[in-house]
Amino acid sequence: MGPSRFQSLFFFLILSLFSILGCSSDNSNLVFKGCADQNFQDFNGIYKQALRGLLDGLVSQSSAAKFYKTTSGDGSSSSSSAINGLFQCRGDLSSGECNSCVKRTPGLAQKLCGEAIAARVQLNGCYLRYEIAGFRQVSGSELLYKVCGSTRASGAGFGDRLELALGEIVKGVGSGNSGFYAGAYQSVYVLGQCEGDLSGGDCVNCVKTAVDRAKSECGSSISAQIYLQECYISYKYYPSGVPTNQQSFSPSGTGRNTQKTVAIVLGGVVGVGLVLACLLFTRSAFKKKTYTYKTYLQRLL
Repeated sequence: MGPSRFQSLFFFLILSLFSILGCSSDNSNLVFKGCADQNFQDFNGIYKQALRGLLDGLVSQSSAAKFYKTTSGDGSSSSSSAINGLFQCRGDLSSGECNSCVKRTPGLAQKLCGEAIAARVQLNGCYLRYEIAGFRQVSGSELLYKVCGSTRASGAGFGDRLELALGEIVKGVGSGNSGFYAGAYQSVYVLGQCEGDLSGGDCVNCVKTAVDRAKSECGSSISAQIYLQECYISYKYYPSGVPTNQQSFSPSGTGRNTQKTVAIVLGGVVGVGLVLACLLFTRSAFKKKTYTYKTYLQRLL
């Protein structure tokens, strides 16, 4: 095998690694988007600059906070030229994961909603929302989006387990956890989160509404996601028990397990890469020594 083939194989492994890393996390996958029907009247004027400043400010804050709310324009949230916005990351994301997630939302908002005066982009790990000052918001308990799993529970006892597990979300968000709760209860993994500036009582009431919607909308589905304007919940039932290393919810069921898989693959690829590099170096050195020795013999003759 020549050096070029060694190099080709090595680069193939590196490209494979980047592909795995790119698919390893679903935090930045789009869940849904909401766009106002009305557009900015003069988008290329003051609004374009105000919106750009707002989005840049939100992204910059996402490396230090998981929730941030601000106003761009003339500094007054009630001014006709002001644009209000916020972002929130899922409570179990690290600062780096939060920042990576939020970075993707401005481009998606512009692509999906264009010049709309209000927009919301919901990803698996975060969401971003903005609206022109004075825009009429829906109720905090308004249902925005739902996902009910296609698989239905079979056998007795699921309804009681789910009831108790969903009750844990309500208790969890109201227990001083900054409006976020995730945990397992009787083979059901649950997660709930409220918008960062909701009071404890409003958060509990919002989650209670989301729980009621999950029961009425998704029935016996073994998994569901319910998104209201100011909170959301999700659950997934594992008939054989929640995996012990399950730490965070994701619709694909990968959670933190993906990170362990990536670490294993990364170690394997790096190891193979080092072996190939050593072989390539050894082969090159051997050829160089052989050439030098032949040249030396020719000179003697």
